[in-house]
Formats: sequence, structure tokens, C-alpha cells
Amino acid sequence: MTITLKEIENLLKKENLLKEFIYQNNWFYNLPIEDQSLTALSYDSRNVNQETLFFCKGLNFKEEYLEKALDNQLEIYMSENPYEVASKLGIIVTDIRKAMALISMHFYDLPQEELTVIGFTGTKGKTTAAYFTKFILDDYTNHKTAMFSTMNTTLDGVNYFKSALTTPESLDLYRMMREAVDNKMTHLIMEVSSQAYKLQRVYGLTFDVGIFLNISPDHISPIEHPTFDDYYYCKRQLIENSKQMVLNADTKDYPLLKEMTEARQIPYYSYSSENKEADYYWEKEAGDLLDFCVKSTNDPLDLVSDYHIRLMGDFNKDNAVASLITSKLAGASKEHGKRGLLEALVPGRMEHLKHPNGANIFVDYAHNYLSLKNLLSFAKEAHPEGRIITVIGSTGEKAISRRADFGQVLSELADVAILTADDPATEDPEKIAKEIGAAITNSAVEQIIIVDRESAIQHAIDIASSKDSVILAGKGQDKYQKIGGVDTPYIGDFNAAENYLNNK
Repeated sequence: MTITLKEIENLLKKENLLKEFIYQNNWFYNLPIEDQSLTALSYDSRNVNQETLFFCKGLNFKEEYLEKALDNQLEIYMSENPYEVASKLGIIVTDIRKAMALISMHFYDLPQEELTVIGFTGTKGKTTAAYFTKFILDDYTNHKTAMFSTMNTTLDGVNYFKSALTTPESLDLYRMMREAVDNKMTHLIMEVSSQAYKLQRVYGLTFDVGIFLNISPDHISPIEHPTFDDYYYCKRQLIENSKQMVLNADTKDYPLLKEMTEARQIPYYSYSSENKEADYYWEKEAGDLLDFCVKSTNDPLDLVSDYHIRLMGDFNKDNAVASLITSKLAGASKEHGKRGLLEALVPGRMEHLKHPNGANIFVDYAHNYLSLKNLLSFAKEAHPEGRIITVIGSTGEKAISRRADFGQVLSELADVAILTADDPATEDPEKIAKEIGAAITNSAVEQIIIVDRESAIQHAIDIASSKDSVILAGKGQDKYQKIGGVDTPYIGDFNAAENYLNNK
């Protein structure tokens, strides 16, 4: 892959991103040196050479990083600020993140034009809906569907690796998209986070199908979104950047989403668990937790039928219907949908274990207000005679609002709250646990703090009686805990519980 300086100049000028070039300590509007090709892009000062374009990005970027890159033979950099350094050329732009997305997209030869690109956004359910869609499209494409999700990424449709970010940095995003194309993938499913729009990771990318699942306050902290309004606004940018939309008619402020979609003349389909005026809605099969029927007044996509999923909970039926509509818009049939959902499993989502005494143990990645509330509501509905014993923590440094949110849900639905560590980063996990506990306003909820997560899980299993439900929320099958800024190996909630049960 290559890109020339002249191509970079033209792209930046077209998007009104260019401020000036710096050459020999003088400023120029037009490229002041002879054109040349660049063969690499990087924002890591350790990974550069003479033919690299280096992006000076991030709030914590320091001039010393650029100097280190120049020591490693770098000659050309791009930045929002000019630096007095011994470089061959400085390219100064108005927005480094937009510029990086734009240049990366063209450096990797517009891979999105060779893929059907699907984007899921929402506060909860993105990963489950993405996996459901992946299984359906795999049935349709014979495993030619790539996926970027919160937990795992696959570029060849079969082999997975742990994701660093829900939505990768733009440079990495387009590099991986190109690799997916080179691997003969035809479809790409992405989870699109609010930070993806906040930080311009998907700037300039148009989705063939966009899906808005739901919304509730989340990721509100000094380093993420200052307010819910900012978070919600970033989420809604998916509508402006999609060719077709799938909308959950049960979503808070659905009229706003509908109005915004219609104002931009974007075709859309709606779904619901209760609103029969939506394009599609679903109903439970009597006495069955896993079967449901999709219904419609006019069935515009030929999806009305009976379906079976392997994950319990009404919220997963919502995700399944969203994935059926999405997959149909991406080329799959109703039959592909049936077969895909029948096979679909999601790592760390609604996994079930049985205690020797009959108690139910549910392992789920639920890590925000809406997902935790839905999970505990399901457990309460499915097993109304027993207690709800919940093991939960909250992340350090980010999404600080979740601590109060968890306290609210536990106040409403839990009987026992075992507060523990969950990616505390540089914060004290006991302090985080106490903040969650302070937000529990129901004095009837028993609170126990056990910082060591495996020990907390074991205690929950030990105190469960036959009719109780044990909820292990937040980590799922994640094999790491972020402690002190370092990914520290962790057995995972499911394995921790399963191993302890086997030993018992």
C-alpha cells in the first residue's frame, strides 16, 4: 500500500482539513517539496521509518514522542500543532483524527467499497446482536463475514482474537478492513461505540446498514462524555452515516430517531416487543423461554415465522429480531435467519450453570444500567421464589456514572449484592465497591464486599439455596482484569464458577 504527498494534499484540501505545510521552518499552503510516495502509516513512535507518515494524535501526545520517531528515521509528520523539530516536512491540519481517518481510508484503497458494512450502536446488546447477525450471514456467505466486536475480532470469518477497542482507531480499522477484503470476506459487522464518533474513528465511513438498538446513560465521565446529551448525540451520528437503518421502536425517544431518519430520507425498518405498529414485532411461545414468533402487519421483508434462539431473556429476542432484519437487508433469507439463530452462541452472554442444589447461575457481560436491569429482571421473572444474588463491580477511571446506576438496579431487584473488582485500572477496587454500595438505597439488600473476584464468585455459590439465582455480571468470559493499567490474566467468570462447582 502506498500514498503520495500530492494525494494527501488534495484529500486534505478537499475536506478543508489542511492548515499549512512546514518546510525548513517556513509555512506553505501548497506542497513545498517534490512529490514522493509513503509506504506506511503509524501513530506509534516505535514503529516508523523514512517512508512513514506519523500522526501526532491524542490528548496525551507529547513532543518527545515525535522526537523519538524522528530519531527512528522518520521524516514526515502530521499534527494539529507545528513543532520546532528537525523533520523533512510537517503537515499541519485542523483535526488530526479526521485527517488520520481520511488518509488511512485512502491508503488502504477504500476497503469499505468492497464489503457490505453493517454497524450496530446502542447502550446494550451490540455484541449479542452482532454475533446473531454473524451466524446468520455465515450461513448465507459460507463464513465470509468479518466482525469487529467488543470482545472479539475476526478478519477471516473463522479465527478470533481479543479486541483492544470496541471500534478500532481509524488507522487500524481500515488496515483490518483491507485484510478482511484480502481474506475474501464479503461482509463486515461492526459495533460502533459513542467514542467512535466522539474521536472520529469512523469519520467518512458510510454503513450499508445501521442499527440503533436502544439508549440509556452510560460512558459519562471526564475522559469520555461529559453529559448524557453528548453521549446520545454521538450515538445518533450512525443515522447520518448509514444508507439504511433498523430502529428499535421501544427505544427511549424513538420519535426523535424516526424523525431524524425520515428528515434525511434514509429508508428504515422498525421492530418492537410490544408495538404492533412497528414493521416487525415478536411474541413469546407459551411456556418456552427460547422460542418466539416474529409478526408483522404487511411483512415487507418476508420474515414472519417461528424462531428459536439459545440465549434466554426477552432482551435477546429483541436482538434476534434486529439481526433478522439486518441480515435480510444484507442479502440473507428467512431460512438463513432460522438456521443462524439456531446455532448462535455469544461468549459470556447469558451462559447458564446449574448448582448441585438446583440454584441457577447466570454469567453475563452486563456492564451498564440497562443490561444489568434486564438481566436481573429476567432472573426475577424466571425464578420468582428465590433470592437474586448478584456479583458485580465497576470499571476504574471511566464510565464512573455506572457505579450509581448499579446501586439503583441492585436497590430495585437484588437481594444480596456481592461487590467486587472489575477492571479497576489505577483505582482502588474496594473504594469503587463502596461507591456502588453507597448508591444502594434499599436497606433490605445485603451488601458484602469481596475484592478478589474469584473469591466473590465462590461465596455467591456457597450461599445460594435451591431456588436462588446467582448473577455473575460484568466480565463474562473475559480472560483479563485491567489492574494498574496492565491486562492481568483472569480465569473468566464462567470458568471460575464452573471450576468451583466441579470441585464441590
